[in-house]
Amino acid sequence: MKLFIGIDLGTSAVKLLLVDETGEIRREATREYPLAFPQPGWSEQKPEDWWDGVVSGLQELLDGVDRSQVCGIGAGGQMHGLVALDAQDAVIRPAILWNDGRTGEEVDYLNNVVGREKLSKLTANIAFAGFTAPKLLWMRKNEPENFARIEKIMLPKDYINYKLTGVHCCDYSDASGMLLLDVEHKRWSKEMLEICGVCERQMPKLFESFEVVGTVLPGIAAALGLPEGVKVVAGAGDNAAAAVGTGVVGEGGCNLSLGTSGTLFISSRRFGVDPNNALHAFAHADGGYHLMGCMLSAASCNKWFCEEILKTSDYPAEQAPITKEKLGRNHVFFLPYLMGERSPINDVDARGCFVGMSMDSSRADLTQAVLEGVAFAIRDSLEVARSLGLDIPRTKLCGGGAKSPLWRTIIANVLGIPLEMVKTEQGPGYGGAMLAMVGCGLFESVQAASDALVELASVTEPDPELTARYELQYQKFRKIYPAMKSIFPELQ
Repeated sequence: MKLFIGIDLGTSAVKLLLVDETGEIRREATREYPLAFPQPGWSEQKPEDWWDGVVSGLQELLDGVDRSQVCGIGAGGQMHGLVALDAQDAVIRPAILWNDGRTGEEVDYLNNVVGREKLSKLTANIAFAGFTAPKLLWMRKNEPENFARIEKIMLPKDYINYKLTGVHCCDYSDASGMLLLDVEHKRWSKEMLEICGVCERQMPKLFESFEVVGTVLPGIAAALGLPEGVKVVAGAGDNAAAAVGTGVVGEGGCNLSLGTSGTLFISSRRFGVDPNNALHAFAHADGGYHLMGCMLSAASCNKWFCEEILKTSDYPAEQAPITKEKLGRNHVFFLPYLMGERSPINDVDARGCFVGMSMDSSRADLTQAVLEGVAFAIRDSLEVARSLGLDIPRTKLCGGGAKSPLWRTIIANVLGIPLEMVKTEQGPGYGGAMLAMVGCGLFESVQAASDALVELASVTEPDPELTARYELQYQKFRKIYPAMKSIFPELQ
């Protein structure tokens, strides 16, 4: 029996899966690591902590397993994070993460001086605070000594692949979110590199997500008890890997990921760009392309509200009082912009807020408002996709927030489409394992792997009456951010 390892390098933890050739998950392991906020709006992690978590997790994952059966490894990982290595391949500074908001000035420079039209022509996207290029500009300005030491620029999961193989590599889906890639032609944009003060020599080699970048280094293999020649594929950005893991490949598929961030992912065989650049235009892990709307705080909003404000981690208990007759009738609204926001408003100054509270507003009303606010913000990106003429009759759903039946009901009715859950919930990690299967020749394509391995577990259908109520609520929600927009910068 052939075995494959899938790695999901998340923001709060790395999750590892051991998957057999039939697609069955044999074992799982998780390792958490710290997240640092050195200043308000900043978000950093130590890449060394990721690697320590991967090694420790692999040791647990493979304990008691016939390791000679392991054939390949594939990773999905948090996107956009700037990992800078020096001439000895040592990490220069903590990685600046996808949800870091320090680059407001750099984003303004790229969008308004270099120009949105030029950026879109060069990279198919405009600048967002989370992207890698603005971070390089920030580092050049604020940490010139560190910037001068950069020999290699990498993304989080690519650092893990480097540690495994010794190869500086990156796949097209993850590279798409750097604002350094010519997405349409799948090559580094020399002009964007020049704008950021770096050169192609400092960039990793590019691969399709399912291509083998190398094999596990002998010393690492020996330490983990792995056989020689275990193949490592390039892997993918977490959202592309999750899309693979939920079967959203080829033309016209849709996946909604309700994790720390929230993403609406629409796959296509053809390259295409949203004229207003409210949605990202990226390469997909199946060799094609996709459009994606990304909100920075999704399930993390609920985690923040329950754990930091209500001081509880009993999520089901907090949701229990929210009965069906209360849905679509809440007087309290919540803007879920705790870390600023990307799609579709692209506003680093935006912040979370409750609106509409009165003396009779309850704890449950606020909890419900948080769940609904995230759903409404996802709807914002869906509306952009619909405005492009895209027909999205249904969507897959994955991520930690998807485990809540109440939240699934809210989202299905806010969006007005069925939500499909797959049997295997481990989206990015499972997608990584599937990419490894393709790289090892078990399947001829990502589409073939998806057809063979991905099965539906349940469907949450919208209710026409509830959908109508939520339509009225959504139209109210849409008015709140424009009314607050001018105030947010004054709060910083």
